[in-house]
Formats: sequence, C-alpha cells, structure tokens
Amino acid sequence: MKENNKKISIIVAIASNYAIGKDNDLLWHISKDLKRFKELTESHYIVMGKRTYYSLPKRPLPKRTSLIITDVKDEVIDNCLMAYSIDDAVNKMDAENENFIIGGGSIYKQFMPLADKLYITRVHKDFDADTFFPEISLNEWELISKEDVNDDPQNDFTYTFEVYKRIGG
Repeated sequence: MKENNKKISIIVAIASNYAIGKDNDLLWHISKDLKRFKELTESHYIVMGKRTYYSLPKRPLPKRTSLIITDVKDEVIDNCLMAYSIDDAVNKMDAENENFIIGGGSIYKQFMPLADKLYITRVHKDFDADTFFPEISLNEWELISKEDVNDDPQNDFTYTFEVYKRIGG
C-alpha cells in the first residue's frame, strides 16, 4: 500500500470496457471533460509517461509542472522535470499539493497502489482500443461524488464524472 506522504491522484476518462486510448490518442472528444481536467490540474504537477507527453496537443501543458517518466537514462525534455523510475517520480513530486497522474496505461497501473484519489470520467460506451485502465477494486475505493451528464450535444453517449478516495486513506 502507500508508503509516501505525497498526495497522488489519478485523473482519467475510461470507457465501459476500461479502454482509454488507441494509437497514442484519446478515443473521444468531450469538451466538459477537458475543461474539468484543466480546472483540476492547473497549478499542479502532472505526471505522465513520455508517450503521453508527446501525444499532448500543446507541450508542456500551460500553468502546470510536467513530470515525465522515462526509462532512458539521462534523457531530458525541455521545460519538464524528468524521472527515471516510479520511485524517482514520487520523490520529485510536489510535497504540499495534489499531484495528478495523467497516463498512459502502464503509468496508471504502476501508480494505482500509490494513489489516494481517482478522478474518473466514466464514458458509458465500449470503444476499440489498445490501451486500458486497470480495473478499480471497489473494496479499496469509496465513491465520494458523482455527476451524470446525459445531455451533451457533442457526443452520442452519456458519461459520469466520479471521484473516489481510497478507503482508509
């Protein structure tokens, strides 16, 4: 379980079949979700793998500190903090404020046991994908807020904003 004092949150949009991406790209465009992502993560550290970083429309994302995890020793990406392992990333995270894990699939999987909070956008539709989010064990997480969106004219599916906190966390 968690052995650090950093505030680690995962933020992700997940399809009904736990799909999160394909060909290093998002599976949908949900304006409300992107706006929520921006509001939650601005002025915070965002932690991601290198492929996720290069998939961003603007690099680095403004008004955030990007912490990039790579297994290439001594690799440097301009205007970003670099980490060379999960432990190194945790050590370099903001000690005072919430840190947001933003992907990709293997990064999410490695941070699940370390996270205190999950910000999930649950898309109520299955998608064809090559990247999936690990299953959320509901005996470890408690749903603390939920907002259904059933009237988004931009999409042919509904979705729900959910926030979970780790039980006993």
